[in-house]
Amino acid sequence: MSWTGNPSTTDQGGRFAAAQVANAENNDLQNMRAARVVAGRSSDAQDCAEMLAMLGLDASGDRAPIS
Repeated sequence: MSWTGNPSTTDQGGRFAAAQVANAENNDLQNMRAARVVAGRSSDAQDCAEMLAMLGLDASGDRAPIS
């Protein structure tokens, strides 16, 4: 009998990777929504930049449609 690999890692690795990608996309979407709320509540650009920095948000990334 020949051994071709660890059968427990074939499907689990793919599901884990897919879950990580979904989590990262969800996190990015939440961060963009939070940055939009901060921008809407800010009195000026400096205020917005300071609040985004305090929250650890970056509003300079690629924009995705907000649903």
